[in-house]
Amino acid sequence: MASNLIRSLGLVSAVAIIPAATAALAQVDVNTYRELDQFMSVFERVRSEYVDQIDDQRLIRGAIDGMLASLDPHSSYLDERGFSRLMSSTDGEYGGLGLSVTMEDGAVKVIAPTEGSPAHRAGIQAGDFITHLDGRLIYGGTIDEAVDAMRGNPGTSIRLTIIRPGRDRPFDVSVTRAIIDLPAVRWEVRDNVGVINVNSFSRETAQEARQAIAAIERQLGRPPLGYILDLRSNPGGLLDQAVALSDLFLERGEVVSQRGRRRTDIERYYAQPGDAAGGRPIVVLIDSGSASASEIVAGALQEHRRALVLGERSFGKGSVQTLVPLGNGRSALRLTTARYYTPSGRSVQEGGITPDILVPQLSDPEYRTRTRVRESDLRRHLVNETAVQEDVIQDDGRPDPRFAATAEELRQRGVTDFQLHYALQTIARLGPRQAAAPAGGAAPAPRTRR
Repeated sequence: MASNLIRSLGLVSAVAIIPAATAALAQVDVNTYRELDQFMSVFERVRSEYVDQIDDQRLIRGAIDGMLASLDPHSSYLDERGFSRLMSSTDGEYGGLGLSVTMEDGAVKVIAPTEGSPAHRAGIQAGDFITHLDGRLIYGGTIDEAVDAMRGNPGTSIRLTIIRPGRDRPFDVSVTRAIIDLPAVRWEVRDNVGVINVNSFSRETAQEARQAIAAIERQLGRPPLGYILDLRSNPGGLLDQAVALSDLFLERGEVVSQRGRRRTDIERYYAQPGDAAGGRPIVVLIDSGSASASEIVAGALQEHRRALVLGERSFGKGSVQTLVPLGNGRSALRLTTARYYTPSGRSVQEGGITPDILVPQLSDPEYRTRTRVRESDLRRHLVNETAVQEDVIQDDGRPDPRFAATAEELRQRGVTDFQLHYALQTIARLGPRQAAAPAGGAAPAPRTRR
């Protein structure tokens, strides 16, 4: 079953290789064995002299966790419990609060609440720090312990103590657990435009998106003016689903490439002929919570000039994690094995995807002060070795008249989601011109230059 989780599944085998001896290699081996001797000395000293008797398994697990935590924020060891949790979240159904969290300096930090989840409805925000659960301090624990504590039986409540940047004091939020049974794709029709909201990249995401396109055309009785692909607050998921979703709208060309440690470790993924949207205009919505697989899709459609990308700069996670089953297959190693690159060879690591049109979420009254967590904020994040400064136009400091309305003014006009509202207006402007394109053509949506 694990083979279905990740397209590039790593396999481990025991092979004895005796290389030609060189002075440099011999030196490396001597240094490595010296460090291993040091580790065993520490291990034995802790076992024999620590104030409390410690189980060997706990010490070894701690050593493994420490080794992987020293690499990057996304490499980790998954025991049977963690592996099962990953399987359930990949399947798209699990019990809990609906939070994507990370560990920063011993504290649990919220990356993003899942839209429509109990945490989202309770007002938990990206950048919040969770310090206590039901009054119990969780600082200094592990991320697994925190996640396990937040999960529980549906209908039960848990009290989270929150520290939010910009507020003077911590405050408590009570959240009722629920079954997080999130469809990977939701759709609706607005103003003759098909809106496809992709919440996650689980096993059936691309197929559900294709079905959404067909359902939108059935409801209208004809093709829509265009499509909005909403990837906001989508933390990513399976690589093959990111490729398949991009392929739905591309006729040809590279979707993404991944490159490992060695120059020869390059794998490229290409689109196959066939555009499910029939060449109609597409707007992709992203924000600071759009990560990984979401960035692959946004970058591919943007660089092939197949879609106009609107919103805010994305999260900036440009690394690929390979799931390596261990031992009896009930535990696994999640290891960062490659970086991925957009079709033009650009890495989004740290920098993320910059929208063609920066559109703030004006319907959020706190959008100017809200904390936005990105990859570059995480400790030990991978450095973008090919970063290029692309900002060639200086900000003149003048307010953009398009974005002058307040949240209250928008609410009075019936606009509760300004970014989506702006995307709908954009499709309305693009649609009539695209309708004149030949049937089955793949005329790209025009882009606004930065």
